[in-house]
Amino acid sequence: MNKRKITVVTGTRADYGLLYWLLKEIDGDEELELQLVVTGMHLSPEFGLTYKEIEKDGFNIEEKVEILLSSDSEIGVTKATGLGCISFSETFSKLNPDMVVVLGDRFEILSASIAAMIARIPLIHLHGGETTQGVIDESIRHSIAKMATYHFPATEEYRKRIIQLGENPKRVFNFGMPGLDNIYQLDLLSKEELENKLNFKFDNKVAIVTYHPVTLENNNAENQIDNILEAIDNNDIKVIFTKSNADTYGRIINKKIKKFVEKDKSNYMFVDNLGQLNYLSVLKNADLMIGNSSSGLTEAPSFKLPVVNIGDRQKGRVKAKNVIDTSYENEDIDRGIKNALSIKFVNSLKGMENPYDKFEDGKTSYRIKEKLKKLKLDKDILKKKFYDINFKI
Repeated sequence: MNKRKITVVTGTRADYGLLYWLLKEIDGDEELELQLVVTGMHLSPEFGLTYKEIEKDGFNIEEKVEILLSSDSEIGVTKATGLGCISFSETFSKLNPDMVVVLGDRFEILSASIAAMIARIPLIHLHGGETTQGVIDESIRHSIAKMATYHFPATEEYRKRIIQLGENPKRVFNFGMPGLDNIYQLDLLSKEELENKLNFKFDNKVAIVTYHPVTLENNNAENQIDNILEAIDNNDIKVIFTKSNADTYGRIINKKIKKFVEKDKSNYMFVDNLGQLNYLSVLKNADLMIGNSSSGLTEAPSFKLPVVNIGDRQKGRVKAKNVIDTSYENEDIDRGIKNALSIKFVNSLKGMENPYDKFEDGKTSYRIKEKLKKLKLDKDILKKKFYDINFKI
């Protein structure tokens, strides 16, 4: 029996965390062959060489595709995208997969998608249909959706949006968010275990902060992170900062945070990469999240964790009632933090549901894997017909 060869591309610690259990499912299925390709931040010393964590998890990395350049400017990201197209075309030619699986909306994933499309390899897109109006990811995500052969969005609203883009409903499957399987499958650490592992005491209110550049705005990253740090300084909280992504202006944010943490290491810590177990364990034990990470909308609701969501990066995404939206202004962020820590707000989250957790059983990755085994991959599958919706404007 010929195994169905599935190439999965991962470029960041974030998408790897979401893909982890799907990778396990594919790797453990006798009818499938996993071809894991790592790229982007995974191969960068600046971001912790996280491909080593993937290897520690027991996965064989088939190919490493180096595309990151030293610059995080618009020109640097554009060059990295072009280099990615060249490198992924060579990689896919070598691996000759039956399908390529990608998740999300980053520039390295765009490169892989373009190369797969031109090579006439069926492209499977996870987490399409979402909208983030403050970043270039918005355009990248929808572009990948139009190149994709099949889609696995994370909510019903996102499924409908993909169909609105002209994709056939028979090719769009909503099983929920695969990354939430981690919450069910991993043995998350207790507060005491986490304190010992991180060497960081949870003896006060603790926040986890992740802030990424808002790439569709002019260079305001410096002012934005200054306002966030000032608001944090105004509140009696301890903070675990995680690094910003390798987007335009990301280094400005990381430099500012590093300097801020240096002044008080008893209350603040800055990490390149927590890893999935530690990260989710922090969400379980923390008192709030601050920043503009999608994790605040997708994973934090499962822990009923209050989230202060700053600015426009996540504007348009499905949000649970744990999310408090604020502007970039220091006073607004400060009010958001105080509201998130209030007993009234915390009590209001009791019984809330996570809109990204459709089945609430930790088996989303299994369902996706089973569907991948059965997808039609004949020679006509790439000939997509635009699906028109009957509606009146």
